[in-house]
Amino acid sequence: MPETFPKKPILRVLGGECLASPPIWLMRQAGRYLPEYRAIRQCAENFLDLCFDPRLAAEITLQPIRRFGFDAAILFSDILLVAYALGQRLSFETGEGPRLDALAEPADLTRLRHELDQRMLAPIYEAIGLVRTQLPPHVVLLGFCGAPWTVATYMIAGHGTADQMPARLFAYRHPQAFASLMDLLIESSISYLVRQFESGVDAVQIFDTWAGVLPSDEFYRWCIEPSEKIVAGVRRQVPAARIIGFPRGAGTELSRYLAAVAVDAIGLDWMIDLAFARDHVQKLRPVQGNLDPLALLAGGAALDQAVDSILRAFGTGPFIFNLGHGVLPDTPLENVERLIERVRAASRGLTGNSSEGRRT
Repeated sequence: MPETFPKKPILRVLGGECLASPPIWLMRQAGRYLPEYRAIRQCAENFLDLCFDPRLAAEITLQPIRRFGFDAAILFSDILLVAYALGQRLSFETGEGPRLDALAEPADLTRLRHELDQRMLAPIYEAIGLVRTQLPPHVVLLGFCGAPWTVATYMIAGHGTADQMPARLFAYRHPQAFASLMDLLIESSISYLVRQFESGVDAVQIFDTWAGVLPSDEFYRWCIEPSEKIVAGVRRQVPAARIIGFPRGAGTELSRYLAAVAVDAIGLDWMIDLAFARDHVQKLRPVQGNLDPLALLAGGAALDQAVDSILRAFGTGPFIFNLGHGVLPDTPLENVERLIERVRAASRGLTGNSSEGRRT
């Protein structure tokens, strides 16, 4: 794990500081909207080849830093590599997303390994090392994993679905088998994140993209409890680990999530009410988010208004500017440039009464 650089803005926010100008990075900031990504994509036969080529993965990770000067680089990879390293066949179909051998019945779980094959993931850790040597000193390197619930939804259905019904039905019909799968994913996530820290990331994010489809009781069992165990498990081995949680769609459940899960910051989706998030979430932990990716795609006055609303809501507390989900593939580059310019120029005026370096 690298030494903490005292002037890295994102690490300062994760430590509870309120900065006059919030740091900024974007989920899916490396990807198809960048011409340099589309060019390098031609160097690999498929998406998995990109992920497992350390040189190419490192280059893609660095592209948005060079172009936009974000305050964090997030490792170019995929949440489903954990399923792959557990022995589930994985491919990515152009225009259709991931395809896995579905785990439709409890007996199908026997096809999985009992633990991660870390040798399969060695190129990921090598890519982290390559990025680490090339980042500007103020830029944070973020690793990540998919939360067990979200990864399980793909493993069970074999592909992405609109409502995650296959995984929800599996959990109701086969609770013991589903709990066993979740336990395996919890331990695998801990192992994976620890190795990322050992390889050089500064912080990690846990993506629970499909947390919002769960009813309250299941949200606690399949989102909160696994995340709590992952954070505790990582910190047993990396005590100073900085961790961001992102349970998308959690809404008012975020207060319950933060009461149990000791993340350093919480990612907010674009659907949450800004006043609720300011009054009931940011008072508990630094927040990250939460611009609607469609506002970024639209640009113009709609983008300006959305950015200003977010800065007004969160600018006087510990805050990292981000999207409420990932950059959409058709997003114009000039809209991203406009976003960054507005955040960095306007935030000083909007947060002029906050004290630099104040802690919560």
